Amino acid sequence: MKYIDEFRDGDIARKIADRLLAEAQPGRQYSFMEFCGGHTHAISRYGVAELLPANVRMVHGPGCPVCVLPIGRIDLAIQLALERGAIVCTYGDTMRVPASDGLSLVKAKARGGDIRMVYSAADALQIARQNPRREVVFFAIGFETTTPPTALAIRTAEREGLANFSVLCCHVLTPSAITHILESPEVRQYGTVPIDGFVGPAHVSIVIGSAPYDHFAEEYRKPVVIAGFEPLDVMQAVLMLVRQVNEGRAEVENEFTRAVTPEGNLTAQALVSEVFELRPSFEWRGLGEVPYSALKIRPGFAAFDAERRFGLGYRPVADNKACECGAILRGVKKPTDCKIFGTVCTPENPVGSCMVSSEGACAAHYSYGRFRDIPVRVEVAA
Repeated sequence: MKYIDEFRDGDIARKIADRLLAEAQPGRQYSFMEFCGGHTHAISRYGVAELLPANVRMVHGPGCPVCVLPIGRIDLAIQLALERGAIVCTYGDTMRVPASDGLSLVKAKARGGDIRMVYSAADALQIARQNPRREVVFFAIGFETTTPPTALAIRTAEREGLANFSVLCCHVLTPSAITHILESPEVRQYGTVPIDGFVGPAHVSIVIGSAPYDHFAEEYRKPVVIAGFEPLDVMQAVLMLVRQVNEGRAEVENEFTRAVTPEGNLTAQALVSEVFELRPSFEWRGLGEVPYSALKIRPGFAAFDAERRFGLGYRPVADNKACECGAILRGVKKPTDCKIFGTVCTPENPVGSCMVSSEGACAAHYSYGRFRDIPVRVEVAA
């Protein structure tokens, strides 16, 4: 197949659904976690769940970078804008994530903070070049997909001697999060969140390759199938996982062969390794402190580390008690289990991060109507 519409073909989808119905054993329950928010979006948008057999369940994982960003990190960015007078640049979805004291980056901007939405780290570099007398901070978030552009921006700033540019680094790592989930009591006790396998992320795997997932198949006996983001990609991956479970196999398979290789993008990996190193620990929303799950800027590039430059100290902040984002990110609950889903919490008035990004589980469920028996929406002030 060459064109995107071929990966959305309804006739082929029905054929895969028929194979799933034939091969999913009636006496067995299958639970697969789609780690990436892009897969969650595809499942909701195209109604993939409705095409799966009743005994095949998809569990949403913490694969939305905006969703897993803890409140304390957003507070640091707001502090830089409102208290330090810096120009803070970040991606669009990050702007609306709720922070402390009823604030978000977009609300801090309304209070006078110079906070700008950018499409890339290169945009933030250009803003620094255009404002040589202002401190410009790129609030960098994301998984392995967006890390190489940030590394390139830092190296470019170093080579240009761009002294007014720095990065507030919040890049996190996929394999560490999967390990944390597999080590969680919910999964290890096979109670609240039974997981029989994973639909592996697409864009992340283009960078890191398929080899890093071997650990989960070998040590935890959990099959992983890397899949693209189109509905047929996801359905084929689920079929491949069902077959592995039926056959008692636990292997890493690559459905997304048109883009993912075992070794990944070695040039991007080398660039990231040059600029970043592992943090001993990092807080994720919903997962808590996860060891060696994030990156920090190496001492050789310390001049471009906003945490060092501004002497920032991280302070964890508890989520809104009414919000179930944490449980949803761990796969313990579904968006519709949250009492404020679709009523108080909507994309226009998000209470939690899962409702902000289009890749968030709550936003996907809300936008594409994959829920039932939800009360009439009542909009309230933020």
